[in-house]
Amino acid sequence: MRTEKEMMDFILKVAADDERVRVVTLEGSRTNPNVPRDFFQDYDISFHVTEMDSFLQNPGWVDMFGERVIMQTPEAMAMFPPELGRRFSYLMLFTDGNRIDLTLIPLDEKDEYCKEDKLMMVLMDKDNCFPKVLPPTDEDYWVKRPSAAYFYDCCNEFWWVSTYVAKGLWRKEFLFAQDHLNQFVRPMLIKMLEWQVGIQTDFSVSVGKNGKYLDTYLSEKTWQELMSTYDNGTYEGVWRSLFTMGALFRRTAQDVARHLKFEYPLEEDRRVTDYLKRVQNLPRNATAFI
Repeated sequence: MRTEKEMMDFILKVAADDERVRVVTLEGSRTNPNVPRDFFQDYDISFHVTEMDSFLQNPGWVDMFGERVIMQTPEAMAMFPPELGRRFSYLMLFTDGNRIDLTLIPLDEKDEYCKEDKLMMVLMDKDNCFPKVLPPTDEDYWVKRPSAAYFYDCCNEFWWVSTYVAKGLWRKEFLFAQDHLNQFVRPMLIKMLEWQVGIQTDFSVSVGKNGKYLDTYLSEKTWQELMSTYDNGTYEGVWRSLFTMGALFRRTAQDVARHLKFEYPLEEDRRVTDYLKRVQNLPRNATAFI
C-alpha cells in the first residue's frame, strides 16, 4: 500500500506537471485533527483548473493514479442527478487499498468554493490567486443547538412515522416496515442522541457523518440499548426494535427538553405508544381497528 507521503507526493506531481491545474486543495477527514487516522481515510482532493473540457473528453486521464478496483463518476451517472453544477468528480478505489475522491473545479469558482467548507487546506497555488483561508476546523459539523420548534418537529416525526412501521408489521409488509423504521424513525432517534451529546459538550463537537462517533460520547448502557434496535430480520425483532427505540427516544428527549427548557410532548408519545401496542395485539383476521 502506498504511504500517505507517496500518495500526496504523486498527487502534487500530477498537478505540478499539468498547466491546466492551478490550485490543489485537500478537504475532508485528512484535514481534521479531531478524527482518528487510519488507512481507510480517503484523499479528498480538488484540482482547480483553467478549463474542464479537455479532462472530460479524455476519461482515461485518471489512469495515471494507479490500478483501480472500481471508479464512480457521479456527475455522469443516469441514476443520480448531478449535484455539483459545473464541477466533476472521480471517486477511485485502488487495488492497493488507497482511495482518492478527486474533484475538478473551474478556477473561476474559487471565491465561492472557499466559503463552502472550513475543513479545507491549500496544498498548491501556482499563481498565489487563491483567497486566504483559515486553518481547518470542523466547527461547521458540530452538533447544532435546536430551536423549540425543531425539537418538537423531531418528536412529532418520530412518533408519527412509528405508526407506519406498526401498520406495515401488521400487514406483513416487512420491507415497508423496515424502510420506515430505518429511513425515518431511526434518524430522529439519532438526532435526539446527538443533541444530548451537544448538551454534554456545550455544542462544541462533531459526532461524525451518520453519527459514527456517537459511541465515544454515549454511556455503555445507552450504546448497547441503541445497538439492540438493529433487529434480527423477523417481525418480532422489528416490533422489539420499535418499542426499544421508543423507550430510548422518550428518555433522551425528556433529558434534552429538561436541559434546554423545552416541553416534551408526553401526551402525544403516550397516545402513539398505546396505539402501537393495540396494533401489535390486533388479530391478523381483524376487519376493523378495535
